[in-house]
Amino acid sequence: MSGAVTPVAEAIEALEAARARGEIPGAVGLLAIGDEILTTYATGFAVLYDDSGALLPVDDRVPMQPDTVFDVASLTKLFTATVAMQQVEAGLLDLEAPVDGYLPDFAEGGKGGITVRQLLTHTSGLEWWLPLWRDWATRGARIHAALTQPPATAPGETFVYSDLNLITLGVILEQLGGAPLDVLVRDGITAPLRMRDTGFITQLGHVAPGRFAATEIEDDAGRGMVRGAVHDENAWSLGGVAGHAGVFSTASNLLRFAQVFTGDDPRILSEDSVIAMTTNLNPDLPDDSHGIGFEIDQSRYMGELSGPRTIGHTGFTGTSLVADLAGGATAILLTNAVHPHRPKTSINALRARWATGVARSLR
Repeated sequence: MSGAVTPVAEAIEALEAARARGEIPGAVGLLAIGDEILTTYATGFAVLYDDSGALLPVDDRVPMQPDTVFDVASLTKLFTATVAMQQVEAGLLDLEAPVDGYLPDFAEGGKGGITVRQLLTHTSGLEWWLPLWRDWATRGARIHAALTQPPATAPGETFVYSDLNLITLGVILEQLGGAPLDVLVRDGITAPLRMRDTGFITQLGHVAPGRFAATEIEDDAGRGMVRGAVHDENAWSLGGVAGHAGVFSTASNLLRFAQVFTGDDPRILSEDSVIAMTTNLNPDLPDDSHGIGFEIDQSRYMGELSGPRTIGHTGFTGTSLVADLAGGATAILLTNAVHPHRPKTSINALRARWATGVARSLR
């Protein structure tokens, strides 16, 4: 019908409404089906507040641009999982092997039965988080604390989303790969995919400082307003490079990454690895479907795009990537929702509404 509002326009309206309500300072959203980009929409501000948390004068605010660079927070876990599968393909890593076979210190606290796969599917039983940045003084002490923390539950029994899982995995990958994790991500993922604006901050010296979206004021860590440095305090205390957080990216670069899975791009992973990452390995935990790295069929943020062949992940800073393998549709939403302070409520409803925009475009 002539004049009808399109699903993409409805998704954009939802984004603007969320910004008007003050849920987010700004955002860059991308919707695509295969290689066709339906929209790359930038709204609001990459920097809206000053170091005290007060609104900046209008002329000092930094508008969002389609190529604004975001701290993608836990989307980093997808990059770490991809490097893990590359090392599986190289014969260096066995997903069913016990973690302490690679890191003997990990066996402390009765964790000898935990496997690498359980780290990647968050069924290891490890604690969800530790204040490594606050309670341990050096990088070495922080790593040791993460590796030797006693488990919270028995392995394989429950799903507990844990940053310690991916911190541990990152240490394994560095040992096996013979290089720091930022180098492994660059050489294995971002360079071959030509994701020039993606990587840990150690790899992004060419990015102009003005392109970064600001995140949170972290006075408790003595940091002030964080911009162009990793938001996650633990990743920051580990030098900005860790398996659970620290990667920065843009919407267009993340689409290239998603197309490895939606378009069978063979440049960085074999077909078997893609299947392992996108197949539910937690069949006994129906609410916590998970592949190697990817969450699966989570309607709370995938909206109407959710289904058994839909993969994705979110990031604490206000980011999300959702991809429907059957339809080849991708929804990427990058916000700085923690700017200048983390919100009291989740933005999952907004993430879901954005993904629904591309889901309805498939019909």
